[in-house]
Amino acid sequence: MRAAVRAWAELLRVSALFTVPGDALAGAAALGRRPGRGTALAVGASLCLYEAGMALNDWADRDEDAIDRPHRPIPSGRITPGAALAAAGALTAAGLTMAARAGRPALTVATGLAATVWAYDLRLKHTQAGPAAMAAARALDLLLGATATAGTGAASVGVERPAGANGTSRAARSARILSGARTPGPAQPTRPARTAHTDVRAALPAAALLGAHTYAVTAVSRHEAQGGSTVAPLGALAAIVALGAAAVREQRGSRDLPPVPGKGGPGDRHRTRPGAPAPRVLLTALTATYLRTAAEPLLHATLNPSPPLTQRAVGSGIRAMIPLQAVLAARAGAAGTGLAVMGLVPLARTLARKVSLT
Repeated sequence: MRAAVRAWAELLRVSALFTVPGDALAGAAALGRRPGRGTALAVGASLCLYEAGMALNDWADRDEDAIDRPHRPIPSGRITPGAALAAAGALTAAGLTMAARAGRPALTVATGLAATVWAYDLRLKHTQAGPAAMAAARALDLLLGATATAGTGAASVGVERPAGANGTSRAARSARILSGARTPGPAQPTRPARTAHTDVRAALPAAALLGAHTYAVTAVSRHEAQGGSTVAPLGALAAIVALGAAAVREQRGSRDLPPVPGKGGPGDRHRTRPGAPAPRVLLTALTATYLRTAAEPLLHATLNPSPPLTQRAVGSGIRAMIPLQAVLAARAGAAGTGLAVMGLVPLARTLARKVSLT
């Protein structure tokens, strides 16, 4: 029984699971919303689809692994090819079912994600389109979190829900009455509420950054079995540094809110809208962690492109997704979410010592 559990843990690469929840959390943060029921469903769907990809990957590479990685669960005979393929199908169905519970838009994104995963493992992995397909999968995973969060009506962080049909809260109406201002009537035009489509577009920059990181790491992974390439890790190193510089920049569009009526304290002048970036020191610290995790192993692989160092660079690049997700959440104004995501780092590191990431 213990040997079977170990074999499935290796097949599904459970040590990499901790890199998945941050996708949905960063997607929710990009909308300026708290994680909610839809975010939780997106996390569950992402975990299922990720593990489906792991099982399908080893099923598709079973002949190649028999030569290059005979210790893997399928070529070693610990798991049959049929069982791995069945697991991939069952996990895909489970992931789509969870996404469907978050709404039709989330199911649409999840379907595209599942199709990308299957296309990558069965056809695109060993082609020039492989890194782009994997990058698209990670970007879609973040967008799945954004779409599911928007589709289930999670509340915006720090935003009071409208109390009337005209979108004016009770507190705002009371303040206007006390100040002698006229309260707008129902016939006056009001700002329309943001739609789920508009919300998801707000997550596109974060999805692009995560996708670019995935592209760079995947390009290196194509050489992890034989090694010998200095171009791939050098290019990935340059991309990682550029991504770190882009990620640490504060997002535009955060503006100061007007002071609260009746209060003139200096603290009121610095209240910001949801989506205001986290303190610069936090963004800098998280970005430094991201760069330290990903860049140093890539530099070693560039100087000595041996299979062990190349594999180490790939594993570190996968783990670096966690601090990158934390940066994306924090720069969108969800500092607490970013710190919570960083809590997954020691868990991923501990499990990676027992089950290989690659």
